[in-house]
Amino acid sequence: MKKKAGFNLSEKTGDLFRGTLDQQNFKNNNKMKRSAKAHWTGDLNTGHGQLSTDSNVLDKTQYSFNTRFGDGIGTNPEELLAAAHAGCFTMAIAYALSQKGTPANELETKASVSVDLAKGGITGIKLTLNATIIEGMSADSFLEIANEAKLNCLISKALTGVAISLHVNYGALQSSI
Repeated sequence: MKKKAGFNLSEKTGDLFRGTLDQQNFKNNNKMKRSAKAHWTGDLNTGHGQLSTDSNVLDKTQYSFNTRFGDGIGTNPEELLAAAHAGCFTMAIAYALSQKGTPANELETKASVSVDLAKGGITGIKLTLNATIIEGMSADSFLEIANEAKLNCLISKALTGVAISLHVNYGALQSSI
């Protein structure tokens, strides 16, 4: 198998997502560290906070009780989790398709996080993937890649114990896993 820059996959395992990072393209012995900071002032109901990331994509972004449990302007932890999962899952599919020599045309994923406050936790995440047809990629092969991404993207792995469902729209294919 041809080695692609950045990753080394073993097709013998049949698992496109368990590659190892290429030592030449990643520093720190294949380890990454990403950081974010939360600042909060006041009590839960009337207080407010700001979220910032090292990349400054979030830079003192507002969050509060109302943005989490109401319709206030700002973000909340569940929305950020959904964004992280949608991004990670979509990148995992793009990676697998590239490794097969059939890069994606367009992929769009919506992640919806369900929370049950009475149970005190996240009860599920639904991923909905819309993809344009890729020349040379059958619907069955695409569905297999999407399912592997659902099971093996880093955010999915971090959410072990949370039910993750997947709905795929790929050409005429509409399938739920």
